[in-house]
Amino acid sequence: MFTEYIITKYNVVQCFNYVKGEIMFLFKKANNNKLEEIKGKHFKREKDLQKVCEKNLEQIFGLDFVKSEFALHNLRPDTVAFNPRSKSFVIIEYKKDKSSTVIDQGYAYLALMLNNKADFILEYNENKNQNLKRTDVDWSQSKVIFVSSSFNIHQKQAINFKDLPIELWEIKQFANDTLCFLPVEAADSKESIKTISKKSKEIEKVNKEIKVYTEDDHLKQSREDIKELYETFKQAILRFSEMSINPTKLYIGFVADKRTICDIRPQKNALKLWINLKKGELKDSKKIMRDVSNTGHWGNGDYELRITGDEDLEYILSLIRYAYVHHTL
Repeated sequence: MFTEYIITKYNVVQCFNYVKGEIMFLFKKANNNKLEEIKGKHFKREKDLQKVCEKNLEQIFGLDFVKSEFALHNLRPDTVAFNPRSKSFVIIEYKKDKSSTVIDQGYAYLALMLNNKADFILEYNENKNQNLKRTDVDWSQSKVIFVSSSFNIHQKQAINFKDLPIELWEIKQFANDTLCFLPVEAADSKESIKTISKKSKEIEKVNKEIKVYTEDDHLKQSREDIKELYETFKQAILRFSEMSINPTKLYIGFVADKRTICDIRPQKNALKLWINLKKGELKDSKKIMRDVSNTGHWGNGDYELRITGDEDLEYILSLIRYAYVHHTL
């Protein structure tokens, strides 16, 4: 089984799906408990796929749309978007050519972005009517996303690096106007993209500026007991339905339905926890959370807590669960 994001024009669609090889089967449950297969449907044009994604960027990827067909220095990224959580730009490319490489094209777009930061800032400000400054952007978390109805085995194997700033997403369309978005998960590779970067000056230059953060990056300075404490909280939080981890430069985010529920920043002697609710929204009967609504802090939300042990684990989880329900219902 897998996690999927489904967009449909129907209010109620009960379905069961699974993957067998490269084939997805989608069924609708009828009144007599019989399963009716919903046939697949191809996108006629790459542009149709692009239009669907650009109209639903926030719903699918949690991104803000900036510009379509952004022509710059003989390159034309299909979609330029902005991640409001990581404060970084994202380029999205829609592919029908299964023979092309995602690594070379992805790094060409990343190099384009990093070498022309002012142009991306200007495009954002003109299209969003904002006043974004270069220092407001975390360029180290820039990313490229490739979207296709399917990728070949070579394209999928190409992303098997632990620190690659490139993602692959497959989109499946069905006859009842249901769309399913599937992230292509990299294998559990411990190899770094930096091991092959010396073969390309462009890749090596980009890798000096872009950093894909991991849990290990945050935990390397923590004591062993704090690492164990983080693992205890992590496993407990992930028991909430559809939770995932998103390590960023400043903290490890716990996300559900593309909404950040809480953030944890491991320190040497403690964990810093932020719950993503505005002041007055959290019912903290024990008054253990600190109000940081008027204080500078790294995580999302107005509630902060320093954790050194698991004695309040269940109560803290109840507060996180409250935020989870608040953001997902």
